[in-house]
Amino acid sequence: MTHPNTPAAGLSYRDAGVDIDAGDQLVENIKPYAKRTMRPEVLSGIGGFGGLVEISKKYKEPVLVSGTDGVGTKLKLAFELNIHDTVGIDLVGMSVNDILVQGAEPLFFLDYFACGKLNVPAATEVIKGIAAGCEQAGCALIGGETAEMPGMYPVGEYDLAGFAVGVVEKSRIITGSEIAPGDIVLGLASNGAHSNGYSLVRKIIERSSPDLNAKFDGDRTLSDVIMAPTRIYVKPLLALMQNLTIKGMAHITGGGITENVPRVLPEHVVAEIDSLSWVMPKLFHWLREQGGVAEQEMYRTFNCGIGMVVIVAAEDADNAIAQLQESGETVTKIGVIRTRNNAEHQTQVK
Repeated sequence: MTHPNTPAAGLSYRDAGVDIDAGDQLVENIKPYAKRTMRPEVLSGIGGFGGLVEISKKYKEPVLVSGTDGVGTKLKLAFELNIHDTVGIDLVGMSVNDILVQGAEPLFFLDYFACGKLNVPAATEVIKGIAAGCEQAGCALIGGETAEMPGMYPVGEYDLAGFAVGVVEKSRIITGSEIAPGDIVLGLASNGAHSNGYSLVRKIIERSSPDLNAKFDGDRTLSDVIMAPTRIYVKPLLALMQNLTIKGMAHITGGGITENVPRVLPEHVVAEIDSLSWVMPKLFHWLREQGGVAEQEMYRTFNCGIGMVVIVAAEDADNAIAQLQESGETVTKIGVIRTRNNAEHQTQVK
């Protein structure tokens, strides 16, 4: 007779919902993609307990700059649309663009992928996207963590987080402290909404019930436009830094243009932005119309077509535009720095 507290049969980790073999298969699947991102400073590949990276001898006083982020509720749309190959690029872009604004060259990136049950094909697509983002940024994907946690996430869903570490010469850290009245504000075009404001995007989709598979912008469907990955500005801007002085940069993420540009401005100045100086992409017109979103709310929620702001001296503006255009960026003079009046908001979009 079996005692009531004695299990009838032995349990395994797989019985508890964790498939170690699936995790091992994922690591094997992503090794070739990670390998393509390697830099000479990397001393170890993925699969170990930690990634080893040395700092290049080209730096006399190296300062490490780190950034971390996720993808946010854009993931909900990835699940619904079964599009998993772009959110990995978003993940990398959110962190590398952030550390870039302080002048840092991204060195390496690590990701954290968490799910209830590991879907190896979908996870492979996600991490292929992460590797693609790292290639675009010139940084190495040196490791990460895949966590299979039964009961923590709904079936078919996962969460993503990641962080980047870069390095900058101490004397060349970009702080924004030298920004002065008369400086020019340049705007670099975004690929779309990037990875911000998606709680509102999803609310608008829920309200308007559009056909996400219908042609929306040329040959692209609405789902293609909504899921377009974050543009990574690292290589063009690192090259620009070698040729002229960038006084300040702002990555336009959550909070839009209105709330991100002030993060790099000294207290005595304002960035006056001319909203007619660039063509707002069709996606943002659609979001504004379908959601009845007020104009200023658009500028403090979305990038509205400007993914990165670069501030330079007036005499450097034309050279900066020419070099960035040669690098493949769409760049426009979108504003000017002026003296601040009393305690007015430091970014005025008009």
